[in-house]
Amino acid sequence: MFRKIRIFLEMIKIEHTLFALPFAFMGAILGSMVVNDTFPSWMQIMWVLLAMVGARSAAFGLNRIIDQAIDGKNPRTAMRAIPAGLLKNGEVVIFVIISFILLFWASSNLNVLSMQLLPIAVFMLVLYSYTKRFTWLCHIVLGMTIGLAPLGGWVAVTGTMDWTAIVLYVTIVFWTAGFDIIYACQDLDFDQGEGLHSIPSRFGLVKSLQIAKFFHVITAIGFLAILLMTDLSWWYGAGMLVTYGILFYQHYIVSPNDMSRVQTAFFTMNSLLSLIVFTFTLIDLAVK
Repeated sequence: MFRKIRIFLEMIKIEHTLFALPFAFMGAILGSMVVNDTFPSWMQIMWVLLAMVGARSAAFGLNRIIDQAIDGKNPRTAMRAIPAGLLKNGEVVIFVIISFILLFWASSNLNVLSMQLLPIAVFMLVLYSYTKRFTWLCHIVLGMTIGLAPLGGWVAVTGTMDWTAIVLYVTIVFWTAGFDIIYACQDLDFDQGEGLHSIPSRFGLVKSLQIAKFFHVITAIGFLAILLMTDLSWWYGAGMLVTYGILFYQHYIVSPNDMSRVQTAFFTMNSLLSLIVFTFTLIDLAVK
């Protein structure tokens, strides 16, 4: 049983929760302070956490089912659970259904707007896995999906959306799209050979890294805009300086001539970035 649990956790890349979950909490806490001038309750945080677990688990399970044939052909992904025979399709389907039930249950315990927006979230979770088959904008679609984490956190505790929430959403969209382009550079030759769509397969390595840098410039502007649009102060600003350093370093260690540190740029740097942004936002709001 424990082996099976470990395989499921590996399938959904539980460690990658560090990308989106801190931003979901940031959206919840910042939204509650902006709209309600108070921190969200522990119950609200719990439901946000459960909704994130459900959404993320469903998304990864669906992706592994939909992409199993492609994963089996790609040397980088051939040992994923389904193509490697570690999990059966039926097992993953049940896992996805349970994950969606968890998402629906958590959302129903939040507010009306959370439930009204739930179909959009489900649609985006399903859509992303198909986009590489027909558009190189798949990275943007992934960003639009992961960006729902902070936006969903905001809506979950406020029942509203405003321009600050939208700016936060757009910021995370381009942050995600930028690092996903860097990650997709690993599969450039495979994607071209299989006729799959991505920015690297469409524009080549050099231009793709330039596009990723441009997307992260938008991210940097978005974080600055949030500072200007809210009562956040120098603690958040200090965190932004660290964040900008992480974004710069991420692109410094990856170049068309040296792609050996893609995993560091993808996982380590981006996990650190999300934790830094959340932590400094929390400190800033807590000391007011």
